[in-house]
Amino acid sequence: MNTVDAIRVSRCAGALGAEIAGVDLAAPLGESLIDALRRIWLEHGVIFFRDQNLSPAQFAATARRFGEPVEYPFVKGLPDHPEIIEVIKREHETVNFGGVWHSDTAYLERPPMATMLLARETPPYGGDTLFANQYLAWETLSEGMRGMLTRLRCLNSSDKADVSRTREDRVRENAAPLAKQRYAAAHPVARTHPETGRVSLYVNVAHALRFEGMSEEESAPILGYLFAHQVKPEFTCRFQWRPGSLALWDNRCTLHNPVNDYHGSRRAMLRITLAGDAPV
Repeated sequence: MNTVDAIRVSRCAGALGAEIAGVDLAAPLGESLIDALRRIWLEHGVIFFRDQNLSPAQFAATARRFGEPVEYPFVKGLPDHPEIIEVIKREHETVNFGGVWHSDTAYLERPPMATMLLARETPPYGGDTLFANQYLAWETLSEGMRGMLTRLRCLNSSDKADVSRTREDRVRENAAPLAKQRYAAAHPVARTHPETGRVSLYVNVAHALRFEGMSEEESAPILGYLFAHQVKPEFTCRFQWRPGSLALWDNRCTLHNPVNDYHGSRRAMLRITLAGDAPV
């Protein structure tokens, strides 16, 4: 039986990430356990579980304990669970889904607060996911840079080439009804987390187009610096997947990047995103 006392937490790196043992997500999850897991998640930015052999229905039920699942705009979900999409790279494919540093769907007016990813099939090697702490990215900028960025908003777009290319295989075979629509939204560069009150750097190379009131050309030097700064090794952790591994990450204060280093092998995951609020 799941209890708070049974939880064991192991940090993955100095910057962020924790692996949690002693929890069976297929079993009933009481309110005190959910509260404890949420506190750990907010502290570490991303949490990982092993050996969670969940059915799609169990996966969806687990997600609903942490938030409200929302559908992804570009790829259809499973027939019985439209909130769950398959994230697959097949043996013959060379481009992986979302294979660039990003925060999920930052081009929406209300981006998801969190993402849950469940591993079904993993390659014999490779296919890890990197995560980066954006609290640290913000806090380690100079006072002058923070002062300037605090006043700025950044326009995010769904059709920047580097990221749109990574979803082409999945859209080609399983496009959602509005897959051809372009999404764009402007958000604060300095984002205040609604639960922790901490400020994080909220731009990413996959979606950030330009600052409001500036051209793309004028924005490029500053954005280029931020893109390199926010993924410094000391801000990151790396997670090695196995079948049954599950990750829950906070899109409001982390970035992630699935490493595309397993050509010729298959990798299959299930993904759910959880509704968030408008960044402030």
